[in-house]
Amino acid sequence: MTARAAHPVGSAPSRPRRPRQGLGELESRIMDLVWSSEEGVRVRDVLGGLSSARQPAYTTVMTVMDNLHRKGWLIRELDGRAYRYRAKRSRLQVATDALRELLADSGDPAAALLHFAREATDAETRALTRGLSERRATR
Repeated sequence: MTARAAHPVGSAPSRPRRPRQGLGELESRIMDLVWSSEEGVRVRDVLGGLSSARQPAYTTVMTVMDNLHRKGWLIRELDGRAYRYRAKRSRLQVATDALRELLADSGDPAAALLHFAREATDAETRALTRGLSERRATR
């Protein structure tokens, strides 16, 4: 693969997010930046996109991204002398997997899902209805 010019990565979302299940705060911020890039990112791209009063060191970001790769969150390929990282799964896939895990951990996934449906907001109810209709149409 040929080396490409580094593309700036958008800064992490301004609203505070809770770390994703199984990820620390910096790991979650890094994943947000990786998901915001279509071409993949290098460590320096992520470092430039992290907005914080306490900017982590380059080596810290590099180590965290290597850990995310070993944990199966990121895939990487050599691009010149540096790795370019991309997410192994989309943000939506991660959220779906986390939801399934939460339901399974409830002890009674069907009851938990039904309870959610009964307590759902109007917007959530519309989304569930649309999803079920689309599922029926594909069968």
